Amino acid sequence: MEFEDYRPMLLGLAYRLLGSMWDAEDVVQEAWLRWEGTDQSEIREPRAFLLTVVSRLALDQLRSARVRREAYTGPWLPEPVMTSEAGPLDTAELRDTVSYATLHLMERLSPPERAVFVLREAFELPYDEIAAIVGTSVANARQMHHRASARLAQGRDRFQPSAADHAKLLTKFMDAASGGDLAALTELLHEDVVAYNDGGGKVRAALRPIFGRGKVAAFLDGLLSRYDFTDAQLIEVNGQPAVWTRVGENRQVVLIDIRDGLITGIYGVLNPDKLTRVSPN
Repeated sequence: MEFEDYRPMLLGLAYRLLGSMWDAEDVVQEAWLRWEGTDQSEIREPRAFLLTVVSRLALDQLRSARVRREAYTGPWLPEPVMTSEAGPLDTAELRDTVSYATLHLMERLSPPERAVFVLREAFELPYDEIAAIVGTSVANARQMHHRASARLAQGRDRFQPSAADHAKLLTKFMDAASGGDLAALTELLHEDVVAYNDGGGKVRAALRPIFGRGKVAAFLDGLLSRYDFTDAQLIEVNGQPAVWTRVGENRQVVLIDIRDGLITGIYGVLNPDKLTRVSPN
């Protein structure tokens, strides 16, 4: 197989590791250069070779990216991508590891933990291969996977809602917001809901996460009274329904996470640099 046959899979891997398709494309392009500079007749397993190269390049990038993200203006959120651009989603694990809430939670992991989790969960690599890629022992790779899984499971439903249920709750949220119905909006929010807004210093946005039903409802009420939300449309982003809308002059993508049938996470991406790959058409 040629490199191009592997490209969608490699982009999907790099994106899961980095949360940025811009960075993922850079990593995959560098992997292509290394592939071209290698005697391919000596590569017995091209898939394993390329997964290793991309994982190691992404790990290096992720370590430096974490420093940049700590200096980011306001909360740093992953770059949303249209589901059609997210690479193969043939298994439940591939879909879950590209979901927006999972990508956001993975920011809590160390770079090696994130790599171990993605390579095991999404790409089903055996622990000995993962250990070789990350540069650790098999026992440590198992431990990192266990630790990462436990951390990501905290506060999440064991059973995620179907796409239809996700879209239904998101539509209710849109309708309540567009109608200015604060009571209906509040009823959809989990007691422990958190709202994140990523303007990246380029668009006005909340500089800190907002915690709790009362504060999030008050924040949304303030937004709705101050700005016009227009052109709201459902699109499919990161394997799940999302809302594409305009807030005044700015574009925005809104994604939600669900627990106990209520909205437990609201992610508003306004940074225009992160919206180049999502559109309603």
